[in-house]
Amino acid sequence: MPALDKTLPYHAYLLRFWGERIHIPEDAVVWRFSLEDPHTGERRGFANLQQLLAFLDEQIGDGVGPDDNRSTEDGGRSKGDFPN
Repeated sequence: MPALDKTLPYHAYLLRFWGERIHIPEDAVVWRFSLEDPHTGERRGFANLQQLLAFLDEQIGDGVGPDDNRSTEDGGRSKGDFPN
């Protein structure tokens, strides 16, 4: 397996998500999300999935994304793309 290029960006987050019951519309559940950076302890909260995904998309920037030409069954990454 090729060595990982240490100059490439790397982000790690602890993802938490939970449902909150709201009463309008009648007893609906709204999902909330938070990400915590394990290196700094910084937490970010998101009111919905769209906000979470927008933040992650911003973090990726011009990096590998879902529109990348590499397509594999595991979402565009091959086994060698993940650090050990």
